[in-house]
Amino acid sequence: MSMMSEFKSFAMRGNVVDMAVGIVIGGAFGKIVSSFVADVLMPPIGLLLGNVDFSDLAVTLQAAGEGTEAVMLRYGVFIQTVIDFVIIAFAIFMVVKAMNSVTKKEEEAPSAPPKPSKEEVLLTEIRDALRAK
Repeated sequence: MSMMSEFKSFAMRGNVVDMAVGIVIGGAFGKIVSSFVADVLMPPIGLLLGNVDFSDLAVTLQAAGEGTEAVMLRYGVFIQTVIDFVIIAFAIFMVVKAMNSVTKKEEEAPSAPPKPSKEEVLLTEIRDALRAK
């Protein structure tokens, strides 16, 4: 089997294709959540905290000099990234929880009890006939 045909059979497996689709959708979802956090959620939080823009929070480790940029520890960007992560993790948790509850409800649905065998039916009829006498 050639390497190209092996790669083709690997790439066309269902789980690999599903994983690729999940990665693409996850990347897009991450961008949506990042925009939600940066553009919708953080401005009101910053306003409540006294017009603080989290992305501007930083500590200067070394001031800018001639021909060199300042060395800064941008902890505000880190805070925003952590908030992004928490929101994404919570959203994924809610989706997985909803899927699990749907799956659990399907599993809990009682199946019809199995029909009694011919022998059991015959024995039940005999028992009922003996009780009637």
